[in-house]
Amino acid sequence: MSELTQKADPRLDGRAVRRIVYDAAAIQARVEGLGAEITAAYPEGELLVLGLLKGSFIFLSDLVRHISRPLQVDFLVASSYGDAMESSGVVRLLYDPETELEGKHILLVEDIVDSGRTLNRLIDLLSERRPQSLEICALLHKHIATELHHPTRFVGFDAPHEFLVGYGLDHAENFRHLPYVASLE
Repeated sequence: MSELTQKADPRLDGRAVRRIVYDAAAIQARVEGLGAEITAAYPEGELLVLGLLKGSFIFLSDLVRHISRPLQVDFLVASSYGDAMESSGVVRLLYDPETELEGKHILLVEDIVDSGRTLNRLIDLLSERRPQSLEICALLHKHIATELHHPTRFVGFDAPHEFLVGYGLDHAENFRHLPYVASLE
């Protein structure tokens, strides 16, 4: 996407992005690859793909269509950002999955791993429910999470240290609908 097109994109409501970090074609190709990796990693057992809302919803919906095995889908809602551009460190669980987790392979799907605080809290909560396995899949990973206790097994892209929006990622609930990932001006 050219710089002129970025600024003229009506989905941006007159706001400009610094740059397109991952375009729609690159994202779709990588999501397809992740689906194949996940399919190979879970040949047997019950698989529950657990999306962390709201940021993961677009990624998760594309991802599950590329996982070639039976699975279930449920969601968690946690908040640690509010309207800020960095995590507050305080994680609030706003919606807890109703699906039984015990004995299942749980794949927690996240839009982006940055501080790791939210994931640490969620991994602790989910581990208490005795899943057979618990892994993380993230579209983006900034590799700055010095406090992350559980490695991210499946990663779409290594992310730059910029504030990113699009493909589910937001700033104050805006920009989620963009088909690409971009950094804001």
